[in-house]
Amino acid sequence: MYGFKIELAGLPQGMTPRHLEAEPREVGLVPEEWAGGIVADVAVERSGERISVRGTLEGHAVLECVRCLRTFELPLRVPFEVFAERSGTGARHEEEALERDDYMTFHDGRELDLSEDAHDAILLELPIAPHCRDECRGLCSRCGADLNEGPCGCAAAA
Repeated sequence: MYGFKIELAGLPQGMTPRHLEAEPREVGLVPEEWAGGIVADVAVERSGERISVRGTLEGHAVLECVRCLRTFELPLRVPFEVFAERSGTGARHEEEALERDDYMTFHDGRELDLSEDAHDAILLELPIAPHCRDECRGLCSRCGADLNEGPCGCAAAA
């Protein structure tokens, strides 16, 4: 097992806990936008050829605050869930319909690659307008001074 790939050949029936780690690049993320790696603690359940993966993803995104433009790290803990079935076990039209479903993926019987699912799950949790902290005061709209460092001279001069 390496990265976010699970070897299925030796995976027993029933529940198996797994700890997965990958560099951001291995799950399709830009390394400069992540501090450290991406980690997953999951329970992998095998029932015949069906695989269910449930757990959490963790990582630290490096973002820019939309108010003060400072760079900061945002720790993320994301729920992670993937359901996979062996390809070729159902009718082709059924597989195509399930493949379009966001919750179903297919494996080849040898390995299950969770990289793309991890990529999507963690990106969906990123805020659209990130703030370094709730009480961030941002920049002065007149002079551009960082109001977190104290008041600027604009208000007094006006």
